[in-house]
Amino acid sequence: MLYAMLKIIFQLLFRIVFRARVIGAENLPQQGAVILAANHMSNWDPPFLACFMRRHVAYMAKEELFEHPVFGAAIRACHAFPVKRGAADRAAIKTAVEVLKLGHCLGLFPEGTRSRTGKMRKAEAGVGLIAALTGAPVVPAAILGTDRIFANGGLLPRLTVIVGRPRTFTGDRRKKEELAAFSQGILDEIARMKASVTSGTPSRA
Repeated sequence: MLYAMLKIIFQLLFRIVFRARVIGAENLPQQGAVILAANHMSNWDPPFLACFMRRHVAYMAKEELFEHPVFGAAIRACHAFPVKRGAADRAAIKTAVEVLKLGHCLGLFPEGTRSRTGKMRKAEAGVGLIAALTGAPVVPAAILGTDRIFANGGLLPRLTVIVGRPRTFTGDRRKKEELAAFSQGILDEIARMKASVTSGTPSRA
């Protein structure tokens, strides 16, 4: 109930105030387990991305966000669950796997945390690990403009999200270098999609 209500509110906000455009939303499978992986520049990213997807997105979010009783309860009601940053959080990985085993959509940020400069950080291996453990496809999503909302010389920038085609991990999950390479490949694809917008030819593939 809360998720659906907030989705409508955020859609109106982003459409009207920030002239949001969404490219390639049909690339996100409408059924079955899937990981939606995006770049991360702002606290606006999770609601911006999720409100334009046609299915619920369950985010893995930093545990500090759950410390506030009201806000924590609200994001839990919106299917988010906590993760400890800076360490391998087995409980969070277990929850992520369970979300996917139930056939849901899991939202992840491969960089692990927000980029303060707008430049993309190196990918962590988590996306590759969870994809390898579950066999779930990973859909890359490129977010543009959220870092300029009321900051960085911007006020009401136009926002864009490009959703790419699904990718599946086919390597050996016992090899850390293959997990890391897959995660970085997802992030590299996101960077390519971002560059396609700035060049004037948005790409979703």
